[in-house]
Amino acid sequence: MNVKIILSRVAHVLTHSVQTWAVMALMSMPLLFTACSETEETQQEYPDWKNKNQTFWNRLYTETRRHATAGYTSWKLFKTYTKQDSISGVNTDYIIVHVKQAGTGSGTPLGTDSVSVRYTGQLLPSTSYPAGYIFDTTSPAGTTDATAGVAHMAINSLTDGFATALQHMHIGDKWDVYVPWTLAYGETGSKSIPGFSVLKFEITLLSYARSGASLPPFRIRAVRQAGS
Repeated sequence: MNVKIILSRVAHVLTHSVQTWAVMALMSMPLLFTACSETEETQQEYPDWKNKNQTFWNRLYTETRRHATAGYTSWKLFKTYTKQDSISGVNTDYIIVHVKQAGTGSGTPLGTDSVSVRYTGQLLPSTSYPAGYIFDTTSPAGTTDATAGVAHMAINSLTDGFATALQHMHIGDKWDVYVPWTLAYGETGSKSIPGFSVLKFEITLLSYARSGASLPPFRIRAVRQAGS
């Protein structure tokens, strides 16, 4: 075969390959820029987030231990239901509870039960959200107890921290529940929740039902304010 023809064909192949690579590179650039932009936005909104959440958790855990030792009944520690109490663990094996209102219901849900609850979940304060970003709620701003929504859920479908809290609650209880990242969305996070996030939930248990049974209409009897 003529050398000129061979060189011409090689040049054509190389030119086509370069063009293909260039097109692919251009197509991937928006994705690259988007990823970089999202990372920068996350860092700006949640600066030093891992250290901030770890520090907050360590301090709250220590303070809650002190309250419990001093006899304050409105502050509680519960070990995740997935680990035995008899096995020594670390402070991120626990959830922290502040009882805002104590119900009068008897009994508590099992891990296989379904529940009706009202709740709001939020993060620690960040750049744009000094009170903490609310990532989920049944009670949007402006609603009252009479107009707020109700969530029906199976306990075994929830994160460990949320599920642990529900298994200690009585109907009518209203708790602030603090959940470490290890019992929530871990080091990677989920959607609008960055990794290493401590979650704060306000949860009111309205009713619960055993596995296979229908949830009863919720009815909260008279409640008493928890002691400080």
